Amino acid sequence: MKDKELKSSFFGAERRSRLLPLFLIVSSLCAVSFYLGGAFCSEKKTIDETHQSLAASDKAGCSAVIKQAPFESCNITMQDYTPCTDPVRWRKFDKQRMAFRERHCPPRAERLQCLIPPPEGYKQTMLWPKSRSECWYKNVPYDWINNEKANQNWLKKKGDKFIFPGGGTMFPNGVGEYIDHMEELIPGMKDGSVRTALDTGCGVASWGGDLLDRKILAMSLAPRDNHEAQVQFALERGIPAMLGIIATQRMPYPANAFDMAHCSRCLIPWTEFGGVYLLEVDRVLRPGGFWVLSGPPVNYEVHWKGWESTEEKQKGDLDRIKDLLDKMCYKLYAMKDDLAVWQKPLDNTCYEQREEGTYPPVCDDAIEADAAWYVPMRPCIVPQHPDAKRISVDTVPKWPERLTHAPERLRFTAGGNTGGFNQDTRIWKERVKHYKTLVPELGTNKIRNVMDMNTLYGSFAAALIDDPVWVMNVVSSYATNSLGVVFDRGLTGTVSDWCEAFSTYPRTYDMLHVAGLFNAESHRCEMKDVMLEMDRILRPNGIVIVRDTPQFLDSANVLGKAMKWKCTRHDTENGADDSDGILVCKKSFWTISEDSVES
Repeated sequence: MKDKELKSSFFGAERRSRLLPLFLIVSSLCAVSFYLGGAFCSEKKTIDETHQSLAASDKAGCSAVIKQAPFESCNITMQDYTPCTDPVRWRKFDKQRMAFRERHCPPRAERLQCLIPPPEGYKQTMLWPKSRSECWYKNVPYDWINNEKANQNWLKKKGDKFIFPGGGTMFPNGVGEYIDHMEELIPGMKDGSVRTALDTGCGVASWGGDLLDRKILAMSLAPRDNHEAQVQFALERGIPAMLGIIATQRMPYPANAFDMAHCSRCLIPWTEFGGVYLLEVDRVLRPGGFWVLSGPPVNYEVHWKGWESTEEKQKGDLDRIKDLLDKMCYKLYAMKDDLAVWQKPLDNTCYEQREEGTYPPVCDDAIEADAAWYVPMRPCIVPQHPDAKRISVDTVPKWPERLTHAPERLRFTAGGNTGGFNQDTRIWKERVKHYKTLVPELGTNKIRNVMDMNTLYGSFAAALIDDPVWVMNVVSSYATNSLGVVFDRGLTGTVSDWCEAFSTYPRTYDMLHVAGLFNAESHRCEMKDVMLEMDRILRPNGIVIVRDTPQFLDSANVLGKAMKWKCTRHDTENGADDSDGILVCKKSFWTISEDSVES
């Protein structure tokens, strides 16, 4: 018995001697963790504005406080800097199929941490609708396009302004006459059947600008190339546009988005590389949609000499386009004078009836039809969703009824349903009504180009439909791909990733709306980078509305002040009890030459 007690005492002591170092280690680690946790999750929730600290919240509710000094201005040579389509970096990329003009964003270590300055002599953009016909020369000081295209009436320099007569390469007598002729060939352009359009190789967007009066919303797409700032001219005029090119990657739009696509002497080699360019237009064109082509090789019998070509070559080009479209089951809808119009098939019936081995083939389902962010184009036909019966031009409600009609596409959108769509529409009507009490300029012609940086169904844009604005609806490439619903409503937009720069020039938007973006993307994107990009694309005196949790509003407020913004905090339409708040900021009008800030 005594031996057992002695043995027990011995092993107990031995166990305690072994546990003691372990206890000390654990205690030390806990003490260190407690100290670090206390330092990291301190109760200092106010930001020292003297040092302009940045408060960025993590999911645990802790605040990582970083000091943020005021941002310096970039060199004046960066006044038209487009980070992901930067000509300085083009030589690094493949020249084949113009791939070097696609998006190639700099790594984060090479991103600018400064504010893009306006050009010398920059003035406040002219108000809509005057801006559609003229703009300040020094806001877009490019002479090449004026000198080269003056005889085609693209634009003319007159004193300190550029004047836009409404001409184009294929419509030197005016875009109005050109579209009148187009409407004769496509009656759906006049009855609301055609609402969304895509203009590839848009020039200065006169086609899209004229269509606005006809209740057709066109997205003008053009690359940054030797035409100098086509997209910048378009946006300066208040016409929807973005930088882009049909090269090797899909355009940033979902399948079945546009009711019409247009090419006026855009010089895209439609039948080369297996017809991949025309097949990409087919992907984004709605069933029953129209593809309109003017310029080479249409009406070659009249124009071939002026095109510095031969009649035989132009006839061959047109024959190849016709043959490709025929194999894609398109119907020649109309061809008269300088215009040719083809119509996309309504469903998959024709594809299924083609002979085996017909080229181009129908795509397999390896790549989702709506996938559009850095997705390679493929030389195959994207078939229609077998259950999509009411997505064609002739079955979608006509404009403006389609704006508030719950689209059938909701059934194929993650989390989509009619009830949620209708609720989203109602909520944003109330929110926009409240916004207008905070931003009196909203709803007037002082705000024209608007971007909703984090939309779901485009309901913010729908609530502004009676105002003199257009809205670029942006759906994150990492969020639910709901952009097709936006297009079904008769609105426009694009897929993008806010961890990168947007495809536009500096100073192209009057207002940016940011609802829940920072909360949703804080795990991926550096908030400072996103807000520097917002500053790049926002015009002087432009407005930013941020709707988010208090922690992110604190951070946005600090960063805004570091970027020379003037910000104020507000409650939402639900009052002080709402977990979200609103930050309204105004970008200052500053210049490098004066080193000053104008009110």
